[in-house]
Amino acid sequence: MTGYFVTGTDTNVGKTVLSSLLVAALDAIYWKPVQTGAREGTDRESVRKWSEATEERLPLERYRFDPPVSPHLASREAGIRIALDTFELPKAPPGRKWIVEGAGGLMVPLNEHDLMRDLMQRIGFPVIVAARTTLGTINHTLLTLAALRDARVPICGVALVGDEDIENRRAIEHFGNVRVIGHIPILEHIDRAALLHVYKNNFDRQAFV
Repeated sequence: MTGYFVTGTDTNVGKTVLSSLLVAALDAIYWKPVQTGAREGTDRESVRKWSEATEERLPLERYRFDPPVSPHLASREAGIRIALDTFELPKAPPGRKWIVEGAGGLMVPLNEHDLMRDLMQRIGFPVIVAARTTLGTINHTLLTLAALRDARVPICGVALVGDEDIENRRAIEHFGNVRVIGHIPILEHIDRAALLHVYKNNFDRQAFV
């Protein structure tokens, strides 16, 4: 099985829009292992709507909690302990790539010992980092890349989300020694057609071969 793990430099940075784009463009399977904030809707539901993926390509979350808080806190309040060894890729149609979306960033705690970064190591897919284009993104993105490399997690590249800023992009590529493999502008309306248009025009398709 092959695929990509989508993480972000922060929460609400655009991971789910990026995941939807990749699911649509690669005809991939989407999985959100840990979902918090489910009372406000789930990322799985957003990906279904935006990518128009079929139900068989949208396996259910392993853990799902209603409060919009960190997984370790949400699980504790629910009386459940998130265990790293319970994460296995669900059954899904064979021969397709996977898009696995994390919760928040890579240093988000899952329990008293494990972080989202440990889940990335367990799954083993190359990571795509979703990052903002705005002020502060250089620091946040470089810290995320450094933490991934410290953990020996493979990196596919960075995808920028927001109004284009060429200087921030150049700085991330230079100081992060990484490729920016795509850019998602601010979209007035998100649907499959819009996402495929962005992928065609703003992404390096060779990164996903």
